[in-house]
Amino acid sequence: MPRVLVVDDEPDARELLQAFLEAKGYEVLTASDGEEALQKIKEERPHLLLLDVRLPKMNGLEVLRRVREIDQEVGV
Repeated sequence: MPRVLVVDDEPDARELLQAFLEAKGYEVLTASDGEEALQKIKEERPHLLLLDVRLPKMNGLEVLRRVREIDQEVGV
């Protein structure tokens, strides 16, 4: 089953995307900030990353740069 990681600091947005994607048959992981996202990328190896640009602590572009160091194949 394809795994998707949804990264957004707004709980409503995360929950909405999670419900939609699960209804479409995806396994959905969520993270509320960049640090949590990077940890889940390392541990869970999702196939796709839906990434908010405006995040606390570390913006989405920095998260993307670090994700590419961990996994070149994940779709973003």
